[in-house]
Amino acid sequence: MRSGGVDLVVPIKRLDRAKSRLRGAVPADGHADLVLALLLDTVTAAAQAAGVRRVLVVCEDERIPAALAGTGVECLDERGLPGLNAALTFGAEYLGSTPGSTVGALQADLPALRPADLSAAIEEAAGRRAYCADRPGTGTTLLLAAPGEPLRPRFGRRSADAHAATGAVRVGGSLASLRCDVDTEDDLAVAAGIGLGAFTLPFDHRYTIRP
Repeated sequence: MRSGGVDLVVPIKRLDRAKSRLRGAVPADGHADLVLALLLDTVTAAAQAAGVRRVLVVCEDERIPAALAGTGVECLDERGLPGLNAALTFGAEYLGSTPGSTVGALQADLPALRPADLSAAIEEAAGRRAYCADRPGTGTTLLLAAPGEPLRPRFGRRSADAHAATGAVRVGGSLASLRCDVDTEDDLAVAAGIGLGAFTLPFDHRYTIRP
């Protein structure tokens, strides 16, 4: 763990229930593996970013802690949390035990994420409450609290507007890899055009042979 910087929470559902709109991008028996690959590329890139101190995955799947072993990424397997915002709040409160720390939320489906893009967004935020919108501009891929302040996540329908309404400033408009979350096969193709990470690259839909 680095001294100083942002502590990020990355929530993810049970692998076989996550990313329902991405089903069909790979054969059915590989869906959970694809979801896990998206996560692994996201968090390993985030952990390398300047300005990031800790990365914590909040999950509900025993396969995830095992996959993260040795990466330096922390993991809490916490069952029964009622949704994404609850998981983020739980993780942020866990990480916020350090006085004066800055907490943030990062989506788990950024397989093209470049550490430099995440660092640039954190630098642009400059200690302010901030968010980065997804490619369509309606969702949120990154939320940063101001130092010492609660995260107050508002993920869900039109979360970009919801976060802006809490006083968050928009950052990262030109940071393609940070804005490219993957919900559909078309999104995966866009991410592939940016450059997939090592875990997701074998699932590139252009090379997948379906039964």
